[in-house]
Amino acid sequence: MLTTRLIPCLDIRDGRVVKGIKFQDIRDAGDPVECAYRYQEGGADELVVLDISATLESRQNSLEVIQTIREVLNIPLTVGGGVRSLEDVRALLEAGADKVSINSAAVARPQMINDIAQLAGKQCTVVAIDAAKANGVWQVLTHSGKRRARLMALEWAQMIESLGGGELLLTSWDRDGTRSGYDLDLLSAMRSVTRLPIIASGGAASAKHMIEAIDAGADAVLAASIFHDGETSCNQLKIDIQQKYKRTDIKVRL
Repeated sequence: MLTTRLIPCLDIRDGRVVKGIKFQDIRDAGDPVECAYRYQEGGADELVVLDISATLESRQNSLEVIQTIREVLNIPLTVGGGVRSLEDVRALLEAGADKVSINSAAVARPQMINDIAQLAGKQCTVVAIDAAKANGVWQVLTHSGKRRARLMALEWAQMIESLGGGELLLTSWDRDGTRSGYDLDLLSAMRSVTRLPIIASGGAASAKHMIEAIDAGADAVLAASIFHDGETSCNQLKIDIQQKYKRTDIKVRL
């Protein structure tokens, strides 16, 4: 059985970690380097860093921030935000990213998924899908949730797989920051249409929520608020999951 990953996420704006609800009502959540080191020491399997304003401001990701995070990190690092070209991808990889996540640029030019896979390898190519439910279907959002694309999330996932994407970072806009649990219907539906690994995002507040997401089809579970507010650590969640749910696919990182 493959190990299921627990992944803290750092949403960054103006050099600070921030957190909101449904991509709005943004609040400060700390220094990115301090958070990254603390989460690693707390048992994180990987770290995701997303510059949430880079695309909106038509600029690159902050390479200095990524470099300083990489200096304190020895776990895999996925970086997204403001990626519009292969030059941006190269810059992030050189700054220390192990994987690069794209969203808005992939929607605008799907061929970019294949281009990144050819450049850096499929294993380095993460495509983020921000999905919001409307009229019974999940629509794709871009530009930090500010725009609705003319794409349905399930069909888009299948296209991503066919273009050489290596992993999906699937965020439920409806659940983001609500602590009401992951969107299990979305996860189950996504699992039924793609073989790609799925990172579940949006709504986590407990070990129970994470187990529900894993059982619904997630290969990894991502969270932010519960770590930023100091409520728990990845290792504590893993221990809770192991002891309460007797799961052998969750490994405590020493």
